[in-house]
Amino acid sequence: MPSDNSKLLIKRIALCGVMTALALVFGYIEHLVPFPIGIYGIKIGLANLVVVVMLYTMNWQSALIINLARIFISFLLFGSATSLIYSLCGGILSFLVMLLIKSIKKPSFSVVGVSICGAICHNIGQILAAIFLLDELRIGFYLPILIAVGALTGTLIGLVALPIIKHPIFKKFKE
Repeated sequence: MPSDNSKLLIKRIALCGVMTALALVFGYIEHLVPFPIGIYGIKIGLANLVVVVMLYTMNWQSALIINLARIFISFLLFGSATSLIYSLCGGILSFLVMLLIKSIKKPSFSVVGVSICGAICHNIGQILAAIFLLDELRIGFYLPILIAVGALTGTLIGLVALPIIKHPIFKKFKE
């Protein structure tokens, strides 16, 4: 008979698998349905919703694994080497900043604040990758637009994440 600890571990692994699949589906939907704003590369960041929720409901390791798994599986299914580099640079920088900001106790940041910082840093990471890959510093002029849009989309993702994080189903996965 499995112990309570092993049952909890099995539940967490299953949840991580489901959440990774959900992040992949969200990313694919965004790929199919472009953001109707007329600016190239702008996305809402639906896959980041899963990462934010997991960062608050599980632990940072699970959220990181889901984030990286989504990036690599998306690359294998739909991407190119260039898209992998952009996704990794944006995804890793975004994750590290969200983790850092979430861990600050005073002043503490809300879920929405953490999401906004993550969205902005995702855009910064991708712009830095583009500057490096294309050896074109002028791409940086696009950053103010991406920061403004990142603040808006980060707010939206954070607001959507709030009730999900509070859902009672996640209480059984807490450490």
